[in-house]
Amino acid sequence: MNYCPIMSSLGYVLSPCATKVLLCHRIGRGEDEQYGKYNGLGGHMEPNEDIASCMMRELREEAGIIVKHMCLRGSVNWTGFGDKEENWLAFIFLIRAFEGQPYTQNAEGSLAWHDIDQLHQLPMWEGDRYFLPLVFDADPRPFHGYLPYKNQKPQSWSFVRL
Repeated sequence: MNYCPIMSSLGYVLSPCATKVLLCHRIGRGEDEQYGKYNGLGGHMEPNEDIASCMMRELREEAGIIVKHMCLRGSVNWTGFGDKEENWLAFIFLIRAFEGQPYTQNAEGSLAWHDIDQLHQLPMWEGDRYFLPLVFDADPRPFHGYLPYKNQKPQSWSFVRL
């Protein structure tokens, strides 16, 4: 069987002081499978774009900001993810500089700055807790992780950094 994941971007926008991150509280649509959870910004890659362009487009659409500096922090392969048990491959970016004032809300929910060292207190996908420390750590090497889900629960976590 061919593996054909949904390709996506996921971005974490740092505040100018680099102690906070912009997150979306997904409360905009009741039918959203992520309803009530906090998450970074991003979405599906379009057929006519590369993954970096996807990330920049999503941030313009969802937060109203223009990326000035971002770096690839890693990738995560989710299999069996969500209500539909889909396969996703996300490229995860850290946005260190941007222009514009981020929106306070979008169609998905409210946007707000959160202390990075307090993220563990927010409701989010259980599996995000595995890779988020790698997004914000000082190791310059990108990580590449595998995070299979079953019945909306992570089954294991593994990653490499080279």
